[in-house]
Amino acid sequence: MRLRRKPWVDKAIHDFDDFVFPKDAPASEEQQGRWAEVFGREAPLYVELGTGKGDFISQMAEREPGVNFIGIEAQQDVLYAAAKKVAAMELKNVRLLVFDIHEIERIFAPGEVDRFFLNFCDPWPKKRHYKRRLTYRGFLEKYRHLLKKGGELHFKTDNRPLFDFSLKEFEAAELAVRDVSYDLHAEDRPDNIMTEYERKFSGYGEKINRCEVIFP
Repeated sequence: MRLRRKPWVDKAIHDFDDFVFPKDAPASEEQQGRWAEVFGREAPLYVELGTGKGDFISQMAEREPGVNFIGIEAQQDVLYAAAKKVAAMELKNVRLLVFDIHEIERIFAPGEVDRFFLNFCDPWPKKRHYKRRLTYRGFLEKYRHLLKKGGELHFKTDNRPLFDFSLKEFEAAELAVRDVSYDLHAEDRPDNIMTEYERKFSGYGEKINRCEVIFP
């Protein structure tokens, strides 16, 4: 859902220039293959596709300080909220990008990423829009290109039709799938970190689907 624009964010986001790539100074081919240099260290690289207001990535980064995290979000107004959380938690292992996921191959080199997180992406429910779904095989090939051998995609959604579609796409792409859950919260996993969207809709009784996809 697109939010009403907040023009003041365009200036305010520069308060976080030490870890945010805003829309007027976006990530580019200059960072491709050089993210370890950007972070100033060699470490596994985990990327969240659609980071929203940052609940998930900030908690993950706090839990795993030995990992470099990148959060990508198309809406700068939304990413500003994530930036405030990262700054408040004084996390040094996070970079946030205002960027279009469709062009992701411009900013990562082949085999540079260890893991993608895809949490509650747009389900694009109309049949004619199936190629826009971020688990469509066209996107899976992009992820395959950018992930290390044995890299992973961790996927969560409350939309069962999207989840079923995605499982078929993973199979068609000859990807291994593990840890499939059709009701994640019923399993009471203490290690599950919720997004703001997940917290809201699970509170309404919506079932959360989750799986891990391995790229050989």
